[in-house]
Amino acid sequence: MIQYQITLLGTGTSIGIPVPGCRCRVCRSKDRRNRRSRSSALIESSGKRILIDTSPEFRLQALAAGIDSLDAVFWTHGHADHLHGLDDLRALTWKKPLPGYASKETADEIVTRFDYLWKNTQRGGAKAKVDLKSLAPDESIDIGPLKVIPIPVIHGNQSVYGWRCGPVAYITDASEIPEESYALLEDLKILVVGALRFKAHSTHFTVERALKEIKKIRPERAYLTHISHEVSHRQLVRATPSAVYPGRDGLRLRTPG
Repeated sequence: MIQYQITLLGTGTSIGIPVPGCRCRVCRSKDRRNRRSRSSALIESSGKRILIDTSPEFRLQALAAGIDSLDAVFWTHGHADHLHGLDDLRALTWKKPLPGYASKETADEIVTRFDYLWKNTQRGGAKAKVDLKSLAPDESIDIGPLKVIPIPVIHGNQSVYGWRCGPVAYITDASEIPEESYALLEDLKILVVGALRFKAHSTHFTVERALKEIKKIRPERAYLTHISHEVSHRQLVRATPSAVYPGRDGLRLRTPG
C-alpha cells in the first residue's frame, strides 16, 4: 500500500507570528506552537517529493525539514506570502530545472514578478531554474506515480487553487469552495485547510467556517493552517472537535493511500 506524508512547513498567515512590533499575548507567547512561519507544505510518497508554495521562509523551512531535493512545486496563488521564497529554489535546481505548476493567472504573475529568472543575465548569477507550466482547473499532472489535482476555490474575489495528491488535500487561502469542487474532495484521509481567526474576514475562512467545511467534506482527519496571531494554539485545541487539530510548523502527518 502506498504511504503518504505531508509536512506542514509553515502554518502562519501573511505576516507570520510573532508579528514585528506586536506585543499581543500570542506574539509574546513562550509556546513554540505559536511561532508560525508563512504557510507551505511538503508531500512525499513513492520516492517523490512535491512542494506546495514557496513562502518567504522557504530556506529556513527546507533546512528544518531536511529538504535536499524536490520533484515539483505547485503554487496556490501569487500572493507574496505564498510565492516570495521562490528564489531560494536555486539551491535545489543547480543541475536541472524544477517543474512548477500553477493556474494561468498565477503563472503569469510569477513570470511578471520574477522575470529575471527567464532572462539571459551575466554568467555566475545564480538563479532558480523553474520549468513553469500552467494547469487549467480541469487538468491534472502526474509526478511519477503521484497524480496531483488542482482544487479551484475562491479567495475573496480571486479564483485560486488548492491541491490534492492521493488521499491528501491542501487548501490555504479560501473564503468559499465552489459546489463543483466538493467532488474533488471526496474520500480524503487528510485535509489541511486555512482558518485565519475567529472574527469574520472577507477573504479567508474563519475557524467556525473552516469547521463547517470540514464537516461537509468529511475527511478522516483535518488540520488547520494559515492562522493569525489573533488565535493561540491552545484556543484552537479547545475549539476543535474530534479528528480536527490545529496545525503547527514542522508537523509531519502520515497516512496510507
